[in-house]
Amino acid sequence: MKYILTVIPLFSATIMYSQLQVNVKWAGRMANNSRDTIYYQPGTEVAWNDFKGRPDLESGAAAMTYSGFGFNAAIQSRSGRGTLTINLYCYFDRSKSWVKASSKNDYALLHEQHHFDVSYIASNIFMQKLQQAKFTLSNYNRLLTEIYNESTAALEKMQDDYDGQTSNGRVPEVQAAWNKKIDTRLAQLATD
Repeated sequence: MKYILTVIPLFSATIMYSQLQVNVKWAGRMANNSRDTIYYQPGTEVAWNDFKGRPDLESGAAAMTYSGFGFNAAIQSRSGRGTLTINLYCYFDRSKSWVKASSKNDYALLHEQHHFDVSYIASNIFMQKLQQAKFTLSNYNRLLTEIYNESTAALEKMQDDYDGQTSNGRVPEVQAAWNKKIDTRLAQLATD
C-alpha cells in the first residue's frame, strides 16, 4: 500500500522576460536531505529496516510504503533572458512507512519495493510531460501546477491499480505479472 506526499513548489513570478528557456532536470535528491528520506536512484532498494513508522495494527495491510515525487522550480534572469529550471525527485519516507513484525518476508518486501518503483515510473512520466509542455511567461506557474496535479493523480491511480489487482500482493500470479510489468518499465527507463 502507499501514501503520497504532495510537495508544493515555490515560484518567483514577478520578473518579465521576452524569452523563456526551460530546463527540466532529475535532481535525485533535495539539498535539505533528511535521514528519514531515501531519494530514488535507479537500483535503489528498500529494506525492512527502512520501514520505521508505527504499524497500523487495525489495517489489513502487512506494510505501508510512503513514497511519491516532488519538484522545485525557479526562474532567473540573465542578459535579458528568462530561464525556468525544474528539479525533480522521487522519495521514500522512512518515518511514515511501516511493516507489521509478522509480515517481514522477501515476497512482501518486493511488493513494497514496487510501490517505490511505481513512484519513480510516475515521476518519469511527469518529467516527460514537463519536457513536452509549452511554457510561456504567462502560463508557466499555472501549467506547472496543472501538470503536477495531473501526474500525482496518475500516480495514485497506478498505486491503486497495483494494490487492487494484486489484492495488496495476496494474489501471487497477478503479483508476478505486475513484477514483470514494473521491471520491464524500469529497464526501459534505464535505456532512455
